[in-house]
Amino acid sequence: MNRTEFSKLVIINSSSLQMHAMQFTKDLDDANDLVQDTLVKAIRFFHKFQEGTNLKGWLFVIMRNTFVNQYRSSSRRKSIISNEEEINDSSLNHSAEYNAAENKLLMDDINMALSKLPDQYKIPFIRHFEGYKYCEIAEELDLPLGTIKTHIHQARIMLKKQLKRSSISHSG
Repeated sequence: MNRTEFSKLVIINSSSLQMHAMQFTKDLDDANDLVQDTLVKAIRFFHKFQEGTNLKGWLFVIMRNTFVNQYRSSSRRKSIISNEEEINDSSLNHSAEYNAAENKLLMDDINMALSKLPDQYKIPFIRHFEGYKYCEIAEELDLPLGTIKTHIHQARIMLKKQLKRSSISHSG
């Protein structure tokens, strides 16, 4: 399966991700951020998805791990993480209707936003999403730890701004 075929499958399941993200965050803006982070990781790691397995379940695991790793420690997040047993076939099959054109724009926007990041921010950001620790990234790129943290933080800010601008341009 190529990246385009995979992206189409992800688009079909993206409305379920939004509902699932709301269960974690209880806040629309935080849920949108969590969905974006999940989609970025899914696209980045599409080659690790094994055809014939449950894509929606795979996406939910990415989302859960992302939430646990990045959102749980935040003071704004006061929701309880869903138990794995709550992610069963019946809850995975329950999904909202989706707007394929809107979801395609979202996927295109994420890919475009990532491609616009300068390498000094993009490379540490992608490594962080791949699961590397800050210190491992700093060692690999031969940069100070503080610089790595700053570059990852700046990449997030740039991505959010770009994605916010593109969502405004699509809605206006």
